[in-house]
Amino acid sequence: MNTASTIQPTIAQLQGNSLANLVQAHIEGQILSGALQGGDKLTEQLLAEQLGVSRAPVREAFRMLEEAGLVRTEKNRGVFVRAVPVEEALEIFEVRALMDQYVGRKLAQTCTPAQLRELRRMAETMEQAAKGDDAALFHETNLAFHDRLLELAGNAKLTAVYRKLTKELTLFRRQNLSHESMAIYAREHRQIVKVIASGDVEAAGAAMFEHVMNSRERTRRKHLAQAGAD
Repeated sequence: MNTASTIQPTIAQLQGNSLANLVQAHIEGQILSGALQGGDKLTEQLLAEQLGVSRAPVREAFRMLEEAGLVRTEKNRGVFVRAVPVEEALEIFEVRALMDQYVGRKLAQTCTPAQLRELRRMAETMEQAAKGDDAALFHETNLAFHDRLLELAGNAKLTAVYRKLTKELTLFRRQNLSHESMAIYAREHRQIVKVIASGDVEAAGAAMFEHVMNSRERTRRKHLAQAGAD
């Protein structure tokens, strides 16, 4: 038996998977940062040339991005960055509100002093970003804050689903950021940490739920205002 010939295909496969993951991460970063917008076309050959890879890992990256809900494939047309309809976004907010309610209730029972200090620092960073009208820093810290809450809740399945929903909502969440809304969000984050620290399970769950539903309402109002202006 030739051991080398047995191992080599496995190594090649791992290398291919690794490249696909890197390409997927690159494209996802472009989408989540706003560099790529809903409706933008992704060209397999162009991306392969830009990233210095073959077309195979790009094709695999497209498949992973489609599973994540970030791109769509149209027959005979190609791959496009997905634009989430506002109706779907409002439904996602509702699902996230219920998930966040669970997270808030759990953390009120389990959060340690060190973890609370970490969350307070992130809330303070968002307050400073709001005061400085720094939407980019606020958005980045906001995502990190909610992701950290998920990690502390310790439910891997919930975290995976939540992260997928969060990515699909990125466009709407960035649109909701204004100087006024950032100040409101910052106060809500401060309140979330406060009630988690108090150990009040019901209040922590309610604060998390209301925070997401407030975001949903801002999205709904913004859409209606834009529709009325068209």
